[in-house]
Amino acid sequence: MTKFLLACITIGLSCAVAVPRPALAADETKHEASSIPNFAPDPGTAWTLNRPAHDDFLPPPSGPGPVLSDKAHPYVPNGQGQPTYRVADLTNPILKPWVIERMRKANEAVLAGKVPYIARERCWPAGVPGLDIYNRGQPVHFIQTPKMVIYINELYAQMRHIYLNVPHSEHVTPSWHGESVGHYEGDELVVDTIGLNDRTFVDNYRTPHTEQMHVVERFKMIDGGQTLQVFVTVDDPGAFNMPWSAIQTWRRIEHTPLIEDVCEPNNVFFFGYDVAPLPQADKPDF
Repeated sequence: MTKFLLACITIGLSCAVAVPRPALAADETKHEASSIPNFAPDPGTAWTLNRPAHDDFLPPPSGPGPVLSDKAHPYVPNGQGQPTYRVADLTNPILKPWVIERMRKANEAVLAGKVPYIARERCWPAGVPGLDIYNRGQPVHFIQTPKMVIYINELYAQMRHIYLNVPHSEHVTPSWHGESVGHYEGDELVVDTIGLNDRTFVDNYRTPHTEQMHVVERFKMIDGGQTLQVFVTVDDPGAFNMPWSAIQTWRRIEHTPLIEDVCEPNNVFFFGYDVAPLPQADKPDF
């Protein structure tokens, strides 16, 4: 038994073991290493929204896509005219009936003048794929090692660990960001995520999902390395009639060290969000 497995057993962790890979010839190894994308060639390299003040997924070139804004009530972000809150297009064929009804209530609340719930405004985790759109300009950072990629959204230090070249655990307990395993395919980082709890939304239109959701993300640098694109595929037979895809992009920025951006949770319901309140202590700690 290896020291790694012994340590896992000792502290009660469920550790995935890497699947052996066939040995590569020297030239194949060199080619494989050179094709791996380097998302952070220096500590100051980060990625910010490629579309200023716009944090919604883009539809794919073809096939079923994400929920977008209702054409009768278009979403207008800050800085682009008179801002509005999001009203979801419920005619999207991906949505199951129960999802439509839940989102219809959210739409009606917005049209009645209420402020819609957004995870980042309550310091809640974004989930996956919600983390890909969990910002309004704050950069995304990557730390790449041979065994792991750490994906950090600077807004409130939202962080994911992507374990490389290992299978999913046999039993995954649902969590906010699930279990992400990945591998490189040429110049792409392919990330497979399962084990997501159902407490997050898929997007900013408050699209719910179930614990059956399975997300695959393909991260790739384009435009000569100046743009980072993620192509997302979502499959959740409990919430959606079919798998669907979406795109998000960031632009490269330099000399941007990672800073601490801590969310200060506030238990006062200024906006009347219809969500569970943040935990409150019954008595002072000191």
